[in-house]
Amino acid sequence: DGMGNLRVTKKGIRLEGISEFLLPLYVKEIHSRKDSPLVLQSDRNVTVNARNHMGQLTGQLTVGADAVEAQCKRFEVRASEGGKVLFSADEDEIVIGADRLKVTGTEGAVFGHSVETPHIRAEPSQDLKLESPTRSLVMEAPRGVQVNAAAGDLKATCRKELHLQSTEGEIFLNADTIRLGNLPVGSFSSSSSSSSTSSSSSSPSSSAPRQTIYELCVCPNGKLYLSPAGAGSTCQTSSNICLWS
Repeated sequence: DGMGNLRVTKKGIRLEGISEFLLPLYVKEIHSRKDSPLVLQSDRNVTVNARNHMGQLTGQLTVGADAVEAQCKRFEVRASEGGKVLFSADEDEIVIGADRLKVTGTEGAVFGHSVETPHIRAEPSQDLKLESPTRSLVMEAPRGVQVNAAAGDLKATCRKELHLQSTEGEIFLNADTIRLGNLPVGSFSSSSSSSSTSSSSSSPSSSAPRQTIYELCVCPNGKLYLSPAGAGSTCQTSSNICLWS
């Protein structure tokens, strides 16, 4: 019949209350009552080991005061309904099977190496920021990289140089207004004013009229500048190209 809190039943042995074992306990299954949880408690840590038929350790779960450690070939976290894999980890890769990965830390997510993903987006009404404080930020895709800001502005800033490069195609700027600020303005000089420098310097009325229409020109070295419409080239070389006026 048993003794004290230990009862022998048809289904096995039943323990009532808190039980303490001073030596190893070998059982096939441990169940709690239907109306109470199963609690395993220790003053140091709780370790669950799994061994094969040769006695070799194949899996271990340790719950300690500072950390929870799992040592196994593959670790999985599954959903309660359907058994969908929410998280899995092995020596080769880590898979997150949830519909959305949310990082709530103020510093965001830090990746030491490359990140491969088909879609990155921010929370609704929140800004999305991709930043590399001390190195460069590279986005590559075999069929193109698409960046959309449906309800806001798109801003790309850097400390040194910003390169837009297309190896086989073209760079297409399509907008109602395209502004290029801080461009140097070329000086206007005509043949008439250069022939009569003495008269133009003495009389302000004989100076060339102020130009209100400019051409955006590019030098062979890639520099852009504004030149008065119809004026001669102010670039260092003679083969400048005017884009539009």
